[in-house]
Amino acid sequence: MPKEPRAVPMGIISAEPIHAASRKLKFGTKVVALGRSSPQGHSHSAAVGGRKEKKAATGAKTGGGQSGIVFNKGFGQHILKNPLVIAAILEKAAIKPTDIVVEIGPGTGNLTEKLLQTSKKVIAFEIDPRMVAELNKRFQNTPLASKLQIIRGNCLEQDFPYFDKCVANVPYAISSALIFKLLKKPTFKCAVLMFQREFALRVCAQPGSEAYCRLSVNSQLLARCSHLMKISRNSFSPPPKVESSVIRLDPKCPPPAVDFEEWDGLVKMLFNRKNKKASSIFRTKAAVQALHDKYLSYRKMESGQPVEAAAPCSKSATSSNSTDAASLMSLQQFRVLLESVIADPMFEKRSRMLDEEALMSMLAHFIKHGIHFI
Repeated sequence: MPKEPRAVPMGIISAEPIHAASRKLKFGTKVVALGRSSPQGHSHSAAVGGRKEKKAATGAKTGGGQSGIVFNKGFGQHILKNPLVIAAILEKAAIKPTDIVVEIGPGTGNLTEKLLQTSKKVIAFEIDPRMVAELNKRFQNTPLASKLQIIRGNCLEQDFPYFDKCVANVPYAISSALIFKLLKKPTFKCAVLMFQREFALRVCAQPGSEAYCRLSVNSQLLARCSHLMKISRNSFSPPPKVESSVIRLDPKCPPPAVDFEEWDGLVKMLFNRKNKKASSIFRTKAAVQALHDKYLSYRKMESGQPVEAAAPCSKSATSSNSTDAASLMSLQQFRVLLESVIADPMFEKRSRMLDEEALMSMLAHFIKHGIHFI
């Protein structure tokens, strides 16, 4: 029989230097002897980080011919080993043969392998050089190698290339930052992501629930957020101390017509004390002062002046600045304006009861009266 042609080696892009905070983490963990290959698709297990070196050096077997590695918990390395969970994630993502998939933190490649088998291409971001070596070892000289592109470095510091779907067992330390990096340019179809359960429930929380918070509001402004399933800690190696959940994000297309900085400024102020009435929050001395400062800054930007206005250098400039200053409200005048704005009945609700429509109305009401949150 004719020999099967050799696959093209997978691409590796270096994204050094790695994030400064990540440099403090130790890369010097020992890699122990190679384990024997096990049947393809066998569940993955590995030496648990933090055990004594003697136990780690026994060469724990890993699925797909991986080497036994002491995982670095500083990177949130909890490798998904349960094949049933992996299959369920793929089903929820509905990967097509034409899809380009981004994976964050592929680890030793258990999920990566299944993604490669069902998609057109996988772009994997991996910060740990040992895991990059493992991925190379696992897929080199296989038909899947030509479909895998590995980018070594911190995914939060990279511009994502074009992709259709994101499927990942997300390192918990970057959960919030990753969601908003993805949703900043929502040109993809969907993301199926595994997070710490508490975080996942906050993303998907509904108005009125205890978990409903600023994260819920901002995530749901930009995407439809669905909680898909709970995952036991025993599905990972090493097992994390917390339970996990898988959620799905479907970006809203087109995105809402709202200035996100204005929106987030309002939401941040409201959900700092989410169990208080909105009117009570905006009556506090700190809130009045903060909004007055933003009012002054916005008016200066509107008139083309720098926020920190320089001393006038001419008589005409002095006259112009005096006129501008005279048109600005004092703190006391601004307080009166703010009181009249929040007299509207919509401000009598507690923050955690406000849904997207109510928040949109509230923001529009503020802006109509010249009050901004940037």
